[in-house]
Amino acid sequence: MIDLARERFTKNLWTERESAERPCLVTVRDEADQARFVAEEVLKNREAGMRLKEQAVLFRASHHSGPLEVELTRRNIPFVKFGGLNFLDSAHVKDMLAALRFAQNPRDRVAGFRVMQLLPGVGPSSAQTVLDAMADRPDPVAALTELPCPPRAAADWPGFVVLLGDLRERGAGWPAEIAQVRNWYEPHLKRIHEDAEMRKADLLQLEDIAAGYPSRERFLTELTLDPPDATSGQAGVPLLDEDYLILSTIHSAKGQEWKSVFVLNTVDGCIPSDLGVGTTEEIEEERRLLYVAMTRAKDSLSLVVPQRFFTHGQSSTGDRHVYASRTRFIPGKLLELFEFRPWPVVAAGQAGGTQARHVRVDVGARMRGMWR
Repeated sequence: MIDLARERFTKNLWTERESAERPCLVTVRDEADQARFVAEEVLKNREAGMRLKEQAVLFRASHHSGPLEVELTRRNIPFVKFGGLNFLDSAHVKDMLAALRFAQNPRDRVAGFRVMQLLPGVGPSSAQTVLDAMADRPDPVAALTELPCPPRAAADWPGFVVLLGDLRERGAGWPAEIAQVRNWYEPHLKRIHEDAEMRKADLLQLEDIAAGYPSRERFLTELTLDPPDATSGQAGVPLLDEDYLILSTIHSAKGQEWKSVFVLNTVDGCIPSDLGVGTTEEIEEERRLLYVAMTRAKDSLSLVVPQRFFTHGQSSTGDRHVYASRTRFIPGKLLELFEFRPWPVVAAGQAGGTQARHVRVDVGARMRGMWR
């Protein structure tokens, strides 16, 4: 791959270790399947004796790992992320989840304390006063309509009360409820954060992740979030004797090696980044980044290729997805160097199941021709 670069230092990699295993190009339906594939492979490797620390998941941009972080959290797989804040630790994601948790359980003082302070004019003292008054009522949500609003929050308090009432009545149903919370939260997001547009993309991704859960209760339960203790925060430093999966941006992975490496979103628009294709020099730098990612692997390398990505704002005739093609850095003439692996693999005759999205075929000229 690096031999196709327009300019490069002459470097020919060699090894004394020989193996019949080739790097894998793994096709998955979307980012949700990508997350499930990586989680299952990581656990499979661990059962075979490979520690979590000996495995790494690499990605071009920090936000690419969002669905995977949710899946790892759901499965109780410990991980440490290098190069950006954890998706579930970001302030705006915590705010959204706090609103859902407070609607689910109005006696959750931690969630209520957080979400009330999103309103302008509501501080810790005002929020504490409201929560104390709600604790004495048999129906805390109904009590909100009767309690006087904080003096400096008169403009935004009615909308907050209406939101909680709608969520309690479940009129919209799931997952439309999380869209209700996002629509309520977006004006506050713009007021609180200067980079609101970037954070809004995370909220849309959270909404897409939530659609994969059958109910609000299941979504909140399986995430098993720790109570948020601040508006944001970095992940704590792990202990040396703990075992955890490595999640890292490619930039942060330079100089490191792991036995098994998974590279997420190996498609145009992600690698190369759609922001890094303005000039030939930028494209070649993106090529070098993918080269760095691929050469972090000692024994096993999987490049994951989602076929579609969730998007927002399409016309009514769209399916809320855009479709992606394999990265330009792996052209057809290099495909013979890879093993092709559609996922999930289902047996013939079982294509009607919920997980039946791909049927494995013999890897040969037919598959290579399709990928070209």
